[in-house]
Amino acid sequence: MTAIQHVDVGGAAPYRIAIGPGLLQDGALLAATLRGRHALIASDGNVAPRYLHRVEAALRMARSDVRIGRHVVAPGEAEKTLGNFAATLDALAGLGATRDACVFALGGGVLGDLAGFAAACWMRGIDVVQLPTTLLAMVDSSVGGKTAVDLPQGKNLVGAFHPPRAVVADTTTLRSLPPRELRAGFAEVVKYGAIVDAPFLAWLDTHAEALLAGDDVLLAKAIARSCAHKAAIVERDPFEHGERALLNFGHTFGHAIEAEQGYADGLNHGEAVAVGMVLAARLSTALGLADAGDGDRLQALLARFGLPTTVPAGLDPAALLARMRLDKKAQASGLRFVLWEGAGKARVVAEVDEGAVLGVLRG
Repeated sequence: MTAIQHVDVGGAAPYRIAIGPGLLQDGALLAATLRGRHALIASDGNVAPRYLHRVEAALRMARSDVRIGRHVVAPGEAEKTLGNFAATLDALAGLGATRDACVFALGGGVLGDLAGFAAACWMRGIDVVQLPTTLLAMVDSSVGGKTAVDLPQGKNLVGAFHPPRAVVADTTTLRSLPPRELRAGFAEVVKYGAIVDAPFLAWLDTHAEALLAGDDVLLAKAIARSCAHKAAIVERDPFEHGERALLNFGHTFGHAIEAEQGYADGLNHGEAVAVGMVLAARLSTALGLADAGDGDRLQALLARFGLPTTVPAGLDPAALLARMRLDKKAQASGLRFVLWEGAGKARVVAEVDEGAVLGVLRG
């Protein structure tokens, strides 16, 4: 594939998502997002050695007047902390970043969330350009403007809505992903089919093997279709007052699993969401909303992509339930879940009975 695909996100702060190979070396594309003369390239210890110099060289070639800083954090969800948030602000201060500066967030979802939150807070908000290097970040966290860091009590409890100035998804970076990380990204891809696009689930089932093998054309199609769904939802509901909550299908369960495992060990985000989607489907069946067969098919599709579909051994259902009570999607009136009425038909359900949730967690 040589043609670059584009997805436009509308709303009060519109931006464009560019998807295709070799984009991290497209200096003109990257420089076009710069309004000022300060750029901080934020990355992590896994991604920076591979790609940071390419981005910096491309920017310098296109804009020789730009002062560029580097900031590299350790990789992993456990690094999405207030401490690293503060360190990123220190890097902006050291650069002398002005109000028209830009942060280039080069990495996966953890780095994108962390760097995006720093951009949201520096001088009450500067530009951020998301340069996702994982499938999960390309189809989910880089799009929509959610930025945050974690606390020991739960994921993403401190953050802000801060739409990017642009998203540049270089699909060649997926070739260097560990197989586990590529599989994890497909959890979020499957999610879009589960919540709004049942035919997409069938397409993914048909092409699962080729997608896992890294077929460039099919990967680009899957990414663009996923981004188009998220872009449409975000445009209609930028601050998650309604429909955007559907994007959290599987996340209430998944975030609880991640938090209970302490982020550093156990399932990664995509794997936890895969388990969470199966649990959400089972809870939907338990509440009489969906047929059990739909949940079986979802579980089988996730398994085809090599993803876990059951709660990890050793996790206490009561402890997971306690985590859910602190989840951002919970309300004073009780637990709130994104459930479904079958493939492609998700909806938000409030005041869900905790006994039913425990029953599903106990399997």
